[in-house]
Amino acid sequence: WSSCTSIGLVFILAFLSILKMGGFWNNLRTKNFPPGPRTLPIVGNLHLFDLKRPYRTYLQLSKIYGPVFSVQMGLRKIVVISGYETVKEALVNQADAFAERPKIPIFEDLTRGNGIVFAHGENWKVMRRFTLTTLRDFGMGKRAIEDRIVEEYGYLADAIGSQEGKPFDASKIINAAVANIIVSILLGKRFDYKDSRFVRLLHLTNESMRLAGKPLVTMYNIFPHLGFLLRANKTLLQNRDEFHAYIKVTFVEHLKTLDKNDQRNFIDAFLVKQQEEKSTTNGYFHNGNLLSLVSNLFTAGVETISTTLNWSFLLMLKYPEIQRKVQEEIEQVIGSNPPRIEHRTQMPYTDAVIHEIQRFSNILPLDLPHETAADVTLKGYFIPKGTYIIPLLTSVLRDKLQWEKPDMFYPEHFLDANGKFVKKDAFMPFSAGRRICAGETLAKMELFLFFTSLLQRFTFHPPPGVSISDLDLSPAISFNVIPKPYKMCAVARS
Repeated sequence: WSSCTSIGLVFILAFLSILKMGGFWNNLRTKNFPPGPRTLPIVGNLHLFDLKRPYRTYLQLSKIYGPVFSVQMGLRKIVVISGYETVKEALVNQADAFAERPKIPIFEDLTRGNGIVFAHGENWKVMRRFTLTTLRDFGMGKRAIEDRIVEEYGYLADAIGSQEGKPFDASKIINAAVANIIVSILLGKRFDYKDSRFVRLLHLTNESMRLAGKPLVTMYNIFPHLGFLLRANKTLLQNRDEFHAYIKVTFVEHLKTLDKNDQRNFIDAFLVKQQEEKSTTNGYFHNGNLLSLVSNLFTAGVETISTTLNWSFLLMLKYPEIQRKVQEEIEQVIGSNPPRIEHRTQMPYTDAVIHEIQRFSNILPLDLPHETAADVTLKGYFIPKGTYIIPLLTSVLRDKLQWEKPDMFYPEHFLDANGKFVKKDAFMPFSAGRRICAGETLAKMELFLFFTSLLQRFTFHPPPGVSISDLDLSPAISFNVIPKPYKMCAVARS
């Protein structure tokens, strides 16, 4: 009995120490902490969740507990913020207090805190400042990158035209076209769509996004000691290593011909900063940050835009009358000339359709997690420094107080009674505040130019035998919300 008692005491002490390490006691003692459902030992509220689509569970809980509530996933307390007014108050009005990023096991494994997306503290500030400046220097929001998009559209249109109106899955060539825009900034080149290295890099990115959304990866983030059991984690790390190996070869080549007075691309700009920093200690422009930065920008620059474009053509198949109205506006404003960014202000309906595609497709229903950088009060609740925060972006894009028909595809959300385009503050597909997407300007430019260019040249139809009612708008399972695979016919317009 004494040995059993000793073993029992060891387990109890170990369990209590784990709870203490997890910050359980601190959260328990916090007065006026946001409310939430009752928890179970060890698992917390895990039993309540649809791990394939956790945002649906958060939406249901917000209806019960309000716009600021808490859940416990394993040993970690999480505060969820929902609805436009609450998300704006946190991310915009109290931007600095909500600007940190928590340490998430899988992303710490992948990035080691480097780069921009999952970086922390001063490293994040330095890398973000450099990234924004350098993206602008290499054309983001300027005529040079617009010309590059128009050129790339020509290759994309040729690839689509080669299908001769037969059913095909456009996702891979759209992916490749979009990737070539960010590649032109990062590497100063473009790839042929069939280039084996390019195809491989895109495969690694797409597979990693799919794996990152797997329920088992979510379980790993909750219980990181289970990582050795998960094949998905190993594949994610292998994919990262293969992607980084290609970047290493590229920047070694760039070093050989580097000229600080003639910087050709993003990697050159980073390497120049790296050389300038050599004399300092604790520098930020090291190879780890370069590898993660390029990976972050490539992934974000490809996945966000290509996923939205893939949704856009599926929605045009589903709503052919909207497709026709966009084409009529293209004919009236642009004619047969190449679309340019200056046309956007003259095309309110097309602009509204593109915005509504982003709102309705809702590709990032859960914003990437934030962390409070200081003690903060939100909607009367006290949230201590270091709290894990999930902004529920889907609750903003589908907020019934902000949108007339939140669950419908309805471009009139962005039009006034006179058909003029109307900006909406609750339009937050790129998040908001300090952690807003660094490539937002580039994304808007690409979406407008690719979308209008393709609808100028083609009309998109479902394959023969597929009716509009057969088209499935329910998403596939991934880290972001992607459409299920579909085929379409692109018929050339005269």
